[in-house]
Amino acid sequence: MIDANILVVDDTKSVLSALEILLQFEYKSVKTISNPNLLPSFPNLSEIDIILLDMNFSAGVNTGNEGLYWLREIKKKAPHISVIMMTAYGAIELAVEALKEGASDFVLKPWNNERLLATVKSAYELRKSQKEVLKLRQTESNLKQVINQNNNYIIGNSKALNSILSLVQKVAKTDVNILVTGENGTGKELIARELHKSSARSSEVFISVDMGSISENLFESELFGHVKGSFTDAKEDRSGKFEAANGGTLFLDEIGNLSLQMQAKLLSVIQNRVVVRVGSNKPIPVDIRLICATNGNLEKMVADGLFREDLLYRINTIQIEVPALRDRDGDILILADFYLKKFGNKYGKPSLKINQQAQEKLLQYPWPGNIRELLHTMERAVILSEGNVLKPSDFLLENKTTPSTENGPKTLEEMELMMINKALNEHDGNYSAAADQLGISRQTLYNKLKKSGN
Repeated sequence: MIDANILVVDDTKSVLSALEILLQFEYKSVKTISNPNLLPSFPNLSEIDIILLDMNFSAGVNTGNEGLYWLREIKKKAPHISVIMMTAYGAIELAVEALKEGASDFVLKPWNNERLLATVKSAYELRKSQKEVLKLRQTESNLKQVINQNNNYIIGNSKALNSILSLVQKVAKTDVNILVTGENGTGKELIARELHKSSARSSEVFISVDMGSISENLFESELFGHVKGSFTDAKEDRSGKFEAANGGTLFLDEIGNLSLQMQAKLLSVIQNRVVVRVGSNKPIPVDIRLICATNGNLEKMVADGLFREDLLYRINTIQIEVPALRDRDGDILILADFYLKKFGNKYGKPSLKINQQAQEKLLQYPWPGNIRELLHTMERAVILSEGNVLKPSDFLLENKTTPSTENGPKTLEEMELMMINKALNEHDGNYSAAADQLGISRQTLYNKLKKSGN
């Protein structure tokens, strides 16, 4: 028995009885009413899957206008119900009009039982598919909301920050490619998310990709997708990040760390807005807003032959330079207070304060790690605090960009980190060039930096 709710609306009791008997052995629930005026007050009308609706209810009237009227009323209240129109007066024009108004099919009286059952079954399948589509759309909407959830905020009121936010609002409504630049930890992804939230694509997904973490042999698969069997571990078809971001925004972070070979593959997709999955030759159009970010000097990398000039032009229609924290006068204490409240509540210390001397220490520190370093500094201070007032001694501030070399590096890890940072400085932050100089893979270099907290 099919789990569906059916309602028959007809002014002839013999018709109601015949249809109820015919359908009750096929469907879970079959209800009947003889007066269409009861439809507006019918309990749980939206839960009905199929309505068989007569087209004429007044004696001597066979225009079908009554049925069309009630069809419209049903569609207003429950647009997804499948409605089958019934009439003893067959006319092609009437059937066409009913279909235009949203009917799923048309049945002539007297009916053939097998044909009517087939018609009702088709209407049920239509209703079932519509339910599945609605469920998928709701699931997709919920997933987009989850993906777009971001509990980070752009905090501050400095002139430098407000200038950047003003530029963000100007360009957000367009679909131009944007390059966000700035030092590590300045909040480049937050700016990218703000661009997305202020754009016409805000209800769609924001997909963030850390290009520095993608190994070269998986680059195409991660970004463009692959088909089953295209390589050893390709056990099923999989869409890439470009397809996942279709309709929304794709944020490519650390784009300066791509090898020239990967840059060439990326350029082709950005130019044509078409991806081809690994192992396939079928082009798949993608509609995305592209935002890229880097902490390197791409112009110098172009001059040094490390970055493609044509790719730079493609991703750099508008450039947004995010200021370093040391250049955001007044924002240091605003951010410190924000993180103090956040971590104070998190760790059960909501009444913490920062004394004047500690505030001076925070203001005088250059913050080479920018906002990210300030965040970790505040969290550590809150966790280790023993009183209600944070003093200068509660803030352990030192430049961790390179290990202290006063007496030379004390561990192998410190030596590695010192050499990695030296190589990165020499190559303006380009991971591939630094890795080549050090004789390690780009992925190994990236992993060592991640492990050290840089």
